Amino acid sequence: MGRTAGRSPQATRRALLDAAADAVRARGIHASLDDIARFAGVSKGGLIYHFASKDELIAELARDQLAAFQASIDAALDPSDTAPGRLTRAYLRAAVAPADDATVRASLSLITQLMTVPAVAELARADAERLAAALAADGLPAEVLALVVAAADGMSTAPLWGAPTHTPAHRRLAERLLHLTRNPHLWETLTP
Repeated sequence: MGRTAGRSPQATRRALLDAAADAVRARGIHASLDDIARFAGVSKGGLIYHFASKDELIAELARDQLAAFQASIDAALDPSDTAPGRLTRAYLRAAVAPADDATVRASLSLITQLMTVPAVAELARADAERLAAALAADGLPAEVLALVVAAADGMSTAPLWGAPTHTPAHRRLAERLLHLTRNPHLWETLTP
């Protein structure tokens, strides 16, 4: 990455967050500020100008990752869809959105490293509670919601274990789950 001269403060912060993500993926959560500054192509002083400490930088990187996933959910909301389950459908679409498996593994690797930091784990827990509450208020039966979210989460993490995610079977499963969210009464035909 090039130097930050001529960039806006926001662009520099974005570049530093991207470099921090690269450094954590490459060196683990114990990557130093010196490592991160090198990845960013800036001095350690330049890094500290934007993030006073490594803890602050790691927390902001975690918030950035959480916000990126929320943005992908927001982008997957269908403006014409006003039926119950609208948010759940967006969650499913965001979780299983096509991405190359290497990108998914890199993202999961970063998240796994970040979650070893107690303050980050607390941020993630609070965000998960917020999202769970929003999904619970989405108008679907709890069992349908649990099934769809668990399936989406499982499909989205498959590359971590070396499994492909964008097979015809996965696409059919995602379509069936979307169908179930539009027709939650079908759940009753599946249960004893």
